[in-house]
Amino acid sequence: MAKQPAQVAAMFDTVAESYDRTNDLLSFGQDRLWRKKVLKAVNPQPGQTILDLAAGTGSSSVVFAKEGVKVIASDFSEGMLAVGRKRHPELEFVYADATKLPFKDASVDAVTISFGLRNVNEPKTALKEMLRVLKPGGTVVICEFSQVSVPVIRSFYNFYLKRVLPRLSSLLASNQGAYEYLSESIMAWPKQIELVKWLTDAGFVDANYKNLSFGVVALHCAKKGK
Repeated sequence: MAKQPAQVAAMFDTVAESYDRTNDLLSFGQDRLWRKKVLKAVNPQPGQTILDLAAGTGSSSVVFAKEGVKVIASDFSEGMLAVGRKRHPELEFVYADATKLPFKDASVDAVTISFGLRNVNEPKTALKEMLRVLKPGGTVVICEFSQVSVPVIRSFYNFYLKRVLPRLSSLLASNQGAYEYLSESIMAWPKQIELVKWLTDAGFVDANYKNLSFGVVALHCAKKGK
């Protein structure tokens, strides 16, 4: 679990072509519901610029694309970006390390990252970078696997992560190691309230979260002060 950025990026390069399909199957289609919740939280408006970090192939970014909205899909996996540019030529794809964003201060209206903060080597540094590039009053929306709050469901979910997910991924994924990493990184990720603290410590205001699917995923939102 010592996350070396180059190794993590290379791992995602190997699964880029099948990534979206595999995730849809492994989440039993819940990923589409989660994207709708992110879209509602971001609420893009004409004239705004939305920065989607860890965008992968752009499946998380394309939901923001509407007339008058500029969407920047960024990722640190060149393999993912290459697939994304073919599938979604209407989007702008930019290579970016979340801890050193190649964007100007106060240049975007919203920053979102779905299932990617967990993969960043220094997530607290990434949060500070998100704050830097946001305009005053801008929003950050983080959708991430989290800690299930209901004990019975938590036991079942942990069994799924440890026993079922590795077997399914061996059948569905081109790189089983990527999904073994997925399972380990989810179990190692901090609880929802801890991420609220990280956001506050980074300088955001009004940080809060909402559990989705009983806490399998949590949606964290915060603002940059005006």
